[in-house]
Amino acid sequence: MAVETQHTLQSRFDTVYQRDYAVHAPDMRRLYENAKRDQWNVSKDIDWAQPVELEAGVFNDGMIDGYGSAIWNKLDRKAQRQLNVEFSCWRLSQLLHGEEGAMLTCSQLVNMVPSNDAKFFQCTQVVDEARHAEVLARYLNDKCEGRVYPITRNIKQLFDYLLGEGKWFLKTVGLQLIGETFAVGLFRMVAETAADPLLRTISKKILADESRHMGFSVLGLPDMIASLSASDMRELEDFTAEACRLVLRGQFPREAFERVGLTEHDIKEIERIRVENAKSNDDVLFRQTFRREMYTQVVSNMKKVGLMTARTAENLRKLGIDPSVDGRAYALEAQVGA
Repeated sequence: MAVETQHTLQSRFDTVYQRDYAVHAPDMRRLYENAKRDQWNVSKDIDWAQPVELEAGVFNDGMIDGYGSAIWNKLDRKAQRQLNVEFSCWRLSQLLHGEEGAMLTCSQLVNMVPSNDAKFFQCTQVVDEARHAEVLARYLNDKCEGRVYPITRNIKQLFDYLLGEGKWFLKTVGLQLIGETFAVGLFRMVAETAADPLLRTISKKILADESRHMGFSVLGLPDMIASLSASDMRELEDFTAEACRLVLRGQFPREAFERVGLTEHDIKEIERIRVENAKSNDDVLFRQTFRREMYTQVVSNMKKVGLMTARTAENLRKLGIDPSVDGRAYALEAQVGA
């Protein structure tokens, strides 16, 4: 069965041909300067000669759905190692597809954002996202024997919407405020816990770029959101909830479990355990690390840009996100770059 590797969709948006070259947003220009300063080269700055011991695993076992369950425990060590590799590659594949989608979305934003301060920075983000797609694809192809899994329905749906949408503030909220926060949570978790040292190094380099990308939304959105009409604000509130739902739910690695030979009964049981774990307050590795980044950071940034309305807060509660939690919020200075 052939795997779909591309699809075409219709995009329509207005291009702002800006010819005012004065600096109107010094913080945005500072973000642009930092982006130029911090560029890195996948071919030269990653030690590709470093071996990856797949038998030792790629991710930390604690990140795998079903880890510690009766189904995990009945697998022999070889099968557990195989599941670790397949699950890790499935998750990295989704991050890869997301970076590709981010590259395309940012290329549109270069045209759409109103100021040259923002346009210049968006050009650097296009390069960043291309580099992230390059490094993840090379890792999966060269170090993981070509294990690239198809894009999930949720990620495809999110980027189809973002790429077809004609309003730059919706693209920015969906990509930088929500999508990038999700990616930061996962990359930080991998950087801190991955079994493979090379992947930890790659994740740390990607994280340095992603913090700037979130900074763009914090700098660029407040004035725009404050100027929205009631109808546009309602559209943004609804879209924010839907984007959060798409990145937080429905990302289940069925193909990875099938590839190691688990039965349909076992897969459904793991899916049930996953749902139950999500409802609990147990401090397992995934929730301990990921919620620290995703839940608290997305809430913090929504508040910074003026998006945390009563309606947004209620929508987040329905998704299990407590909008009253401030968490370990990054200072704006850290996002812009000291």
